[in-house]
Amino acid sequence: MVVELNLQVELLQGENSDLQRELLISKFRINQLERENAAQETRLTATESKTSDLETENAGRKVAFYAALTDDGDVGPFDKDITLKYSKVFTNIGDAYSPSTGFFTAPVRGVYYFQFTLCGYQKEWMGIYVFKNNQKIMVNVKDKEVTGLEYLTNSVVLELMAGDEIHLVLPGGLSLYDSTNNHSTFSGSLLFTL
Repeated sequence: MVVELNLQVELLQGENSDLQRELLISKFRINQLERENAAQETRLTATESKTSDLETENAGRKVAFYAALTDDGDVGPFDKDITLKYSKVFTNIGDAYSPSTGFFTAPVRGVYYFQFTLCGYQKEWMGIYVFKNNQKIMVNVKDKEVTGLEYLTNSVVLELMAGDEIHLVLPGGLSLYDSTNNHSTFSGSLLFTL
């Protein structure tokens, strides 16, 4: 009986060794899977970060606005230069144009396209100055010789840094005209980033 018990103990010890080996192999596989999972989580976090960066960058690339001046008819002439506030905003993708100030502020460094159409009604000079930040970069004026609607349209392509501002100024002594038909307009868009 003792021999039989010794034999059973030896068999159980062998089975125990086999179970210990299987347990060690399982622990090794679990450890390996945990490392692989951590590496995948790191890659996922990096991908999410890149996606977020691209969404932010792409949001800055979508910039376009179109606005008309007023419904009130004649604007000016005034004794001094005034910044024009195109208050009737039809499009403002990227919210870069502020109708309360009349300023367009570049959200990203890039090349931008701006266009304006001026309308005059009275028999007098009409025109505008185009400013980049505090620097006058363009002057557009026209002497209206008769009463009635006359138009002046021009455009400009500018390289702007993020934060640069563009605005239009009505020179003192000149006038414009606008109505519900939106004769005097200002628009712009980002062509591409730099």
